[in-house]
Amino acid sequence: MAKKKAAAKAAPEVEVAQPEIKATNEMVEVVIEKPQPKKPDWEIKHRTYFLKGSKKPISRSIKSSNIYWFDEEKGFQRELKYCENQQTCFVDEMKGDQRMSHIVFRNGALFVDRKDTVLQKLLSLYHPDKDTLYYEHKAEVIAENQLDWLEFEVEALTVAREMDIDLAEAIMRVEMGSKVNDLSSKELKRDLLLFARKNPKLFLELTTDDNVQLRNFGIKAVEAGIIKLSNDQRHFIWRSNDRKIMTVPFDEHPYSALAAWFKTDEGMEVYSNINKRLNS
Repeated sequence: MAKKKAAAKAAPEVEVAQPEIKATNEMVEVVIEKPQPKKPDWEIKHRTYFLKGSKKPISRSIKSSNIYWFDEEKGFQRELKYCENQQTCFVDEMKGDQRMSHIVFRNGALFVDRKDTVLQKLLSLYHPDKDTLYYEHKAEVIAENQLDWLEFEVEALTVAREMDIDLAEAIMRVEMGSKVNDLSSKELKRDLLLFARKNPKLFLELTTDDNVQLRNFGIKAVEAGIIKLSNDQRHFIWRSNDRKIMTVPFDEHPYSALAAWFKTDEGMEVYSNINKRLNS
């Protein structure tokens, strides 16, 4: 016993390292992201629908029953019906009696109150006559289209104001034909600005079309008596010696074909020759 006690006393003590905890004034900020509110699939608001076309009858009814909509998720046709006492337009979801109601446009228009979401969804999402017989009035879409048009108009007027007279003549020849020859420079500039405001998109497309200027160049060459178009409109020839310059491909406009031909190696030489004669 004495030996065991002596051995126990002789055993070295094992020190266990304790973690050192230091006091600190620093605070850890925990950021918790708040879930963003989900945008509703259907916006509750007043909606107005209009019949398509110029005719606006005093009264016009469209089908409110025996119509179907193909459900992509379910994979089959679902029957639709408008009933004022139901909370859905799908027949397979209706409960109880079905009191069918009529859908009537008055003077070409139908206003649907924000509370009648069943009719709104039927007309805006599921009705087979949507965008063919009638359409929904969307002020935001109309405003966006008008804004795009106004931006086109501003850009076109700016380009027209800074345009040189030769390009202006080429563009207005597309619009007016040979009448452009009778215009003074002021009249040409005026008509150019009016054309840019009336049809800005087409105007901007013409300003970047190389063939517009080349067609105008070919017409001026014919008017100046340097070249001429044969009676059958199949060939361009030199007026001085009746030597053929080029043949117009079948079913192509003569001056459009000439403009394209001017871009070829042979055509560039003829273009340079004509240009010198026009400027001499």
